[in-house]
Order: sequence, then structure tokens, then C-alpha cells
Amino acid sequence: MKRHAPPRSSEAGFTLIEIMVVIVILAVLATLVAPKILGRTDDAKVTKAKVDIQSLNGALDMYRLDNGFYPGTDQGLEALVSQPSGEPAPKKWRQGGYVNKLPNDPWGNPYLYLSPGTHGSVDIWSQGADGAPGGDGLDADIGSWNLDN
Repeated sequence: MKRHAPPRSSEAGFTLIEIMVVIVILAVLATLVAPKILGRTDDAKVTKAKVDIQSLNGALDMYRLDNGFYPGTDQGLEALVSQPSGEPAPKKWRQGGYVNKLPNDPWGNPYLYLSPGTHGSVDIWSQGADGAPGGDGLDADIGSWNLDN
């Protein structure tokens, strides 16, 4: 049986230069792609807040159709999950509620509610990333009155 000689070192594997070229190419691709992917996280949070507010608005409209009025500010959005006490007392509150549970905004804070609202029949809003009133950019309030922005 004839044995083959082992391959010369110049023919085996990759050279250090080849590996370094691949690493540099991957690094360049990562610097181009990563900001586009990571920058979308904040946009997604704003979009989620808007969708949550629209959903809560729809549930409040169903509450009003059943009872003839929106829950009061003191009753809050919790009136969508469990039958509220106090005035105005709902006479036809839907068994099982109008939502399964209240979501927090994408930054972990509860949505705020005012009835009657200053911008409409009711106001629902998130105070944005900073959790404080007002603000600009990601810190801006996202409310039922400015969902088109």
C-alpha cells in the first residue's frame, strides 16, 4: 500500500491574512447593518404604543355602547378589565370585561387616562421613553389625539 505524503503547509487551511480579510469584511458589514436594525427598536416601541392606544380606544367605545358613557377618570382604564365601582355606575358592564388585561406602554409604564378628555371625549396617552409629561422625539407624549403623527 502506497502512502501519500502529508500536504505541504502552504496547501493546508487558511492563512492568517485570509482570516483577517474575512474578519474585516464581516466588521464592515456589521457597521453598515447594525445601526439600521438597532435604530428600528425605538420606532417599534412608538408604533406599539400607538397600536395599544387604538386598541384601548376601541374597548372604551364598546364600554360606552354598552353603558351609555365612558368610565370616569377615577374608574380609569381598569374599568375595561373588572367591573368598576363608584360613579358613573355601569348598568350593562360586559361579563368578562372588554380587554383581558391592561398593557403597559413599551417603556413599562401604565397608560394614562382622562375622562372627559381635554383633546376629545376621552384621552389615553403614554408619556414616552422618559415617563414625564411633554418632551421631544422618543420622550414625546403619544396620545389618542396625535396617533397620526
